[in-house]
Amino acid sequence: MPHVATSPTDLLSTLSGTAHLDGDRLVIDDEAAFRDAGIRDLAWTAAFSDDEATTTTAEWIVWEASQALGAVSASIQELYDARARGEVSGFTVPAINLRAQTFDMARTVYEAAAAADVGAVILELARSEQTYTFQRPIDYATSVLAGAIAAGWRGPVFIQGDHYQFNAKKYAADPEAMTEEIRRACRLAIDAGYRNIDIDSSTLVDLSRPNVDEEQRENYRRAAELTALIRTLEPKGITISVGGEIGEVGTQNSTVAELRAYLDGYRRELETRAPGARGISKVSVQTGTSHGGVPLPDGGVADVKLDFEVLRELGVVAREYGLSGAVQHGASTLPDELFHRFPAVETAEIHLATGFQNALYEHPAFPESLHREIEAWCFGSAAEERKAGQTDQQFVYTTRKKAIGPFKRRLWELETKDEILASQRRKISYLFTELRVNDSRPMVDRYVHPVELHRPIPDALKAAPAAS
Repeated sequence: MPHVATSPTDLLSTLSGTAHLDGDRLVIDDEAAFRDAGIRDLAWTAAFSDDEATTTTAEWIVWEASQALGAVSASIQELYDARARGEVSGFTVPAINLRAQTFDMARTVYEAAAAADVGAVILELARSEQTYTFQRPIDYATSVLAGAIAAGWRGPVFIQGDHYQFNAKKYAADPEAMTEEIRRACRLAIDAGYRNIDIDSSTLVDLSRPNVDEEQRENYRRAAELTALIRTLEPKGITISVGGEIGEVGTQNSTVAELRAYLDGYRRELETRAPGARGISKVSVQTGTSHGGVPLPDGGVADVKLDFEVLRELGVVAREYGLSGAVQHGASTLPDELFHRFPAVETAEIHLATGFQNALYEHPAFPESLHREIEAWCFGSAAEERKAGQTDQQFVYTTRKKAIGPFKRRLWELETKDEILASQRRKISYLFTELRVNDSRPMVDRYVHPVELHRPIPDALKAAPAAS
């Protein structure tokens, strides 16, 4: 079992022989040992220590180790610019939301990526997922970078803030307060090391307005405002990849007229706010899917009628505006036989979340006793979320994601997790193949050049006896 350090001194002692401090820099002494037990202890300490100074120390060491070992958090912007120019094509970048077992899942993703020479893969977390999975941006970035280090990964690590979304009701009541929530979320994400952020102001689209420009106005206005803010927060030498969205997933399909209205308005607004600033690199659209799938009364998931022609057509228009293309959300519960069609219509990026959560909960090796505890937690702690007419199976399916945070440590420490992770790896490898990102590492390396960035050593670590 990994060691959860109780103090900065304890943590440094645990790492003795694998790494040490030289002034305010981390030096790796035994790379193999550090990538094995050392990084596991750091990941567990960052995730589960009750002492703030110890947590901060673990986070700092993981970040500095990622710089020293070449697993550097990076923006995918330059690859997407190359796609917009037509220099690369024929693949769809998977963006995988890691809700549970984040360290081990990140390790699994990068082991699978290394085996197939994949460079084009994003690991992301939605703003809503932060709350119920007990993962602030710094928690998520630390777990992902630690997982990459454990996998032996050297190369760009694309960490993304997914669905930095406006709540329409809160916005209607107080637009400035709601916008400030998203501003703060962007600041926290960038401080934590995220280099890719998707702004979702599509919830502000008002289809009751008299024309498509007015329908999209609040959407493109706020997206431009936040892009301008992000450009002021970027570390030197880094252009953060920003995404926009025109159609909230689960509503009516997007149209070319909506996309053009959004992009034209966005360009005008951004030029006014930040003349010459780089705009969004991609745009999410609605094509017939819904987040998490639509649960049936027996607990299954309904078939989806996904319109690939919408994706193709909107992608063409997006590239006319200098974007990489269209982004598909809510896809992880789709049938396996559909995934090869996304690169065929030049979908730029696809977001995959609930399917991996389901693969954890529904794996034969997942303990039945823990299943029962999680179901009881849903009935006891999420009862107010039950919709009229839902069966017990539908209710549990839609709410069990909320148990990930309360059961976080137990999920990380499952005795049967290796068997479950092996299944996850097979699915990840399958998706890499179907989305045509195998052998994409040379392409990524040609365009993406991560910027090494060191952080100030924490005061608690300066004061630790072993740091002297």
